[in-house]
Amino acid sequence: MTPTDIGSAYDQITHLWQSDKFNLANGIEAHKRALSFVKGRGKALDIGCGCTGRFIDFLQQEGFTPEGVDISDEMLRLAKQKHPDVTFHHQDICQWQPLEKYDFITAWDSIWHIPLVQQESVMTKLIGSLNKGGVLIFSFGGTDEPGEHTDSFMGPEVYYSTLGTNGFVSLLMKLGAVCRHLEYDQHPELHTYLIVQKR
Repeated sequence: MTPTDIGSAYDQITHLWQSDKFNLANGIEAHKRALSFVKGRGKALDIGCGCTGRFIDFLQQEGFTPEGVDISDEMLRLAKQKHPDVTFHHQDICQWQPLEKYDFITAWDSIWHIPLVQQESVMTKLIGSLNKGGVLIFSFGGTDEPGEHTDSFMGPEVYYSTLGTNGFVSLLMKLGAVCRHLEYDQHPELHTYLIVQKR
């Protein structure tokens, strides 16, 4: 599946995030931990921002000027309704080249939809888009080995990929980032997140 296919799939399931059953606190504690390492409070970027606006709200409350990027038309339409004052980019993160540098980047439950062969180039781009001392938080499948699969758990078929825990850690070290925190936050599920800081 291409990122465009993923965007089309997410266009069909915005109701899952608009439901009263969706936990708007999901990921917030991890982001609070990530912010403890941040030095500057300038621009921030939410990759795969979706429609809830919870990380946009959080970043604004913490003194950042956030932007969002997403491949889904419908997710962005809803996001813009909630935050008409925020800059949103309708882009494929694999192809898009940010023009700004950021003090904070979040990619919560989003980059695992990137084709496996593009994971390394996207991570390289994200680290390159941070200011010195900037922080990146992202979630991924904490497998032992790289892998990819599709499933229809949310309705339409959706693609997932991961470099695996060691794959991400070794790549980030090669890119000159310092790993500040690694957590399997939904153990025994493989949902994992990393907080890294640019030297």
